[in-house]
Amino acid sequence: MISTLLIIGVLIIAYLAFTNFYPSFGGNATKEQLLTYEQSDQFRDGKFRNTKSVPKELSFTETLNLAYKFFTTDVPNGRPKEDLKAQQIDSTSIANYKGKARMIWFGHSSFLLQIDGKNILIDPMFGQVAAPHPLLGSNRFNKEFPIEIDKLPQIDAVIYSHDHYDHLDYESVLKIKNKTNHFYTPLGLGNHLEAWGVPNSKITEMDWWQEKQFGNLKLACTPAQHFSGRSLNNSQSTLWSSWVITSENENIYFSGDSGYGIHFKEIGEKYGPFDLALLECGQYNKMWPDIHMMPEETAKAGIDLRANKIMPIHWAGFKLALHEWTDPIVRVKAKADELNIKVITPQIGQEILVKDSTATYPDWWKNL
Repeated sequence: MISTLLIIGVLIIAYLAFTNFYPSFGGNATKEQLLTYEQSDQFRDGKFRNTKSVPKELSFTETLNLAYKFFTTDVPNGRPKEDLKAQQIDSTSIANYKGKARMIWFGHSSFLLQIDGKNILIDPMFGQVAAPHPLLGSNRFNKEFPIEIDKLPQIDAVIYSHDHYDHLDYESVLKIKNKTNHFYTPLGLGNHLEAWGVPNSKITEMDWWQEKQFGNLKLACTPAQHFSGRSLNNSQSTLWSSWVITSENENIYFSGDSGYGIHFKEIGEKYGPFDLALLECGQYNKMWPDIHMMPEETAKAGIDLRANKIMPIHWAGFKLALHEWTDPIVRVKAKADELNIKVITPQIGQEILVKDSTATYPDWWKNL
């Protein structure tokens, strides 16, 4: 019994030391910041909350059981047979681009948006593992990116949806922070950026339904149904969101991570219709239906948003759930056909013209 208690004690001390001193965990809010968060409708009893009372807070035992099931369940076709190949794009063609609004997908939920003469990164996660340390997760599906990260041009803005490791990555921030003019985040997430050396003057935190003018663009921080946290002891300490990016000619929606809810229709009514809606479609399970959409719900969300076309994201990047890696795209396409909403399925690195309605995309994931 004494030996067992000693082992448990050592593990607890090791965990606390790891989370307090390892830099990838980020920063925490000050008491003064917590007082300002109380002005938000989403902040109650010391934590950020969804409009609905979700997700259910798991006990320590439930968390361990869920982790055990994830790491011990064999998932046939859980990963591609080989690394996904990214279409390459020349750094000069990016730096000198003056054409119509376009996006480049880096896999999972990461994009470069070139619009109105600006370069904007959305949830730029360029790490190989969606975890605080390389030993704590499996490698992403694509080792190479459309362009080497250090060859990206000056970035006018970075937009983050929430602070989970598959969206906000410490090493990625270190690579881009000196070439980025400004960061836009939901409430609280700026604390992580500041802990990693980003000046407060370069960070704008926003609450749901707040809008900011960025040059000729309008950025709107919009609701999502998800959660946050980078360790076991700071869950719900930062807000999560989706985003609307509007220029004079284009209107784009980015879902971040979200379960299906009434907020999609509310956003569609306030800001739609959208030329393109980037909608999460992957890493779902019946054990957590409120925080990630099933593929059929992704297609319905596109209808609610009044989107001219949707692009499934949050797949083809990491194995973070127990479904086959191609299951999301197959199911969302089937439901979209039923609902008569257009789905685009570009390869990683392929140019996506925001307002294009003629481009066709092969089922590139087949046989991989």
